[in-house]
Amino acid sequence: MTPALTWALAGLLLITLELLSGTLYLLVFGVAALAGALAAYLGGDFWLQCLLSGVTALAGIYLMRWWRASHPREAAGSNDLDRGQIVQMDSWIDRPAGIARVKYRGATWDARVEGEYQDGDVLRIRGQENGVLNVGVNRPQ
Repeated sequence: MTPALTWALAGLLLITLELLSGTLYLLVFGVAALAGALAAYLGGDFWLQCLLSGVTALAGIYLMRWWRASHPREAAGSNDLDRGQIVQMDSWIDRPAGIARVKYRGATWDARVEGEYQDGDVLRIRGQENGVLNVGVNRPQ
């Protein structure tokens, strides 16, 4: 088996494993192995194949880290489908701390109330964190 074929098979194997894992690092190493295969196919020495593969891997990891840093993920619960929905006040657990029980979709939830709540105020969901709803007062205008 030629070195170019060995590099190419290793690269394809890593790319295939990437499809099962979803981390993108194996994709970077698979592409780097394909760069080594290209160097071998063009007749480069083994040290050049390894160097090209290593440089490609380092560049890919750097680009992936840069991309992730420049595209931060949304905070947990920020893509919440319940945001903006109305809940009903059930009872206070700790009123000074703003912790209450609310009813929403037929279930009782713990909620963190933001703002000053008065009887009759409408509470709307603003987000969720660790199973606790963050709700806010929405007074009629």
